[in-house]
Amino acid sequence: MDLGTKLKQARQSRNVTQETLAERLGVSRQTISNWENNRSYPDIVSIIALSDLYGVSLDALLKGDPKMIEHLQQQTNTVKSRRQLSKAALLSAYLLVWAGTILAFWLGGRKDAMGYSLAAFYLALPAATLVCAAFIGREKSWAGWGKVMIPVFGLAHMLAPYATFSLANRASLGRFAWPDLQDMAEGVLWASVGVLLGVGLRTAEERRKKRDQSVKEKE
Repeated sequence: MDLGTKLKQARQSRNVTQETLAERLGVSRQTISNWENNRSYPDIVSIIALSDLYGVSLDALLKGDPKMIEHLQQQTNTVKSRRQLSKAALLSAYLLVWAGTILAFWLGGRKDAMGYSLAAFYLALPAATLVCAAFIGREKSWAGWGKVMIPVFGLAHMLAPYATFSLANRASLGRFAWPDLQDMAEGVLWASVGVLLGVGLRTAEERRKKRDQSVKEKE
C-alpha cells in the first residue's frame, strides 16, 4: 500500500477532516489532498508529525513505498548540502572580516593607530565574532562545534594584532615578540557570549514551538 492511501485511511479512521489536519500542521488543505493522492510527498518533519497525530509508527507509514523512501533520502542529502554550504559561508564571511582588518592596517590604517585599533579590534572583529558565534549556538547543525570554535575565534583575535602592530614594530625596530595571550582571552570571551546568546535564542524558539503545538493539540 502506498503512503498516500495509508495517510488517507489513518485520517478517516480518526474522523479528522483535511481542513482540521491542515490547520494542525500549518499547511493548506490542498497540500493534504496532494499527499493523500500521491501528487506530492510530505517532508520528513511533516511525516513525523503525521505519525504522532495518527499514532502510527514511521515504519508502518513508510514501509512498502520505495518512492517515498527515495524522496526522503534525496531530501536528507539536500538538507546536508545546504547545511554544509551555510557553514562554509559563515566561516568565509568571518575570515573576510578578519583578513580585512589586517589588510586595512597595511593599506594605511597604521597611520592612525588609535582610530584603526578602535575600528578593527574593538568594533569590527568583536562584532563579527559575536554574530558568527551566535549563529553557531543557535543552529543545531553546529551542535558540538561551539566548544571547538570558541578557541578558534580566540586564536583569530590573538593573531590579528600580531599580524599588524607586532609585525610592523618588528620591521621597524627589529624586535621579535610573541602573540599576546590577553588578545586570545578577549576573543574567547566574545565567542562564548555569542554561543550562549545563540543557544538562548534556540531554546526560546523551541519552547515557543512546543507551546504552539500544545495549543493546536488542545484545539
